[in-house]
Amino acid sequence: MLVTFSSKAGADILMLDEHAKPLLRIAGKIIETPFPARGVFAADQLPDAIARLERASQADQGSEPSVDEETAGDEGGKISVSLRQRAFPLLDLMRRAQMSGHPVLWEAGSGW
Repeated sequence: MLVTFSSKAGADILMLDEHAKPLLRIAGKIIETPFPARGVFAADQLPDAIARLERASQADQGSEPSVDEETAGDEGGKISVSLRQRAFPLLDLMRRAQMSGHPVLWEAGSGW
């Protein structure tokens, strides 16, 4: 399932739910099963969520990529996507939203 993160502060971010769930857990949103159809990081929740994601990204920086997605590299090898790389676009959107005072929303479901 596709998850769309959106805010008036920046462009939408599309992510598969299996990749969004760990980020939402780290950011302080408990994700039940099934994935909630909608959610929000209110402007006053963003500083804590950003701090949590930054700490997890820093902890991940020295480790090998461990997130489950693998894609073919230029030479046919496998390239794993780290938590730090996965969190980067969401962190950017959250920081922009925090500076402008807007919330960050997410919605599960097809974007098309």
